[in-house]
Amino acid sequence: MDNLNNKLKLRIASFGYAVKGLKVLFREETNAQIHLLAAITAVIMGLWLHISAMEWIAVCLCIGLVIAMEALNTAIEQMADMITLEQHPRIKRIKDVAAGAVLITATAALIVGLIIFLPKIYNLLAL
Repeated sequence: MDNLNNKLKLRIASFGYAVKGLKVLFREETNAQIHLLAAITAVIMGLWLHISAMEWIAVCLCIGLVIAMEALNTAIEQMADMITLEQHPRIKRIKDVAAGAVLITATAALIVGLIIFLPKIYNLLAL
């Protein structure tokens, strides 16, 4: 029974570490704050425009992917900066590729948002 309790405590603690990581991400990373603001805007627009369940799924997946990718990019940058703060071509390349991954997901999320929201806004303004 003690072993089960210890495993449960470890799982709860790991969840706490993840929450701490998100707090650091949104408190310290400007790009993460921008993505969070975009996510909040998308949710408000979704509520206002009464998007469908499938559209909510697409919006939620996009929000999750962009924020997760931003978190991974931040972790890679932090780890690279621990290795060296000097300019190193291979570390720069790694950081650039990670930043590119964020750009890809953010661009895809923007396209999904435009596909979902533009027709609804157009219909609203055309009345």
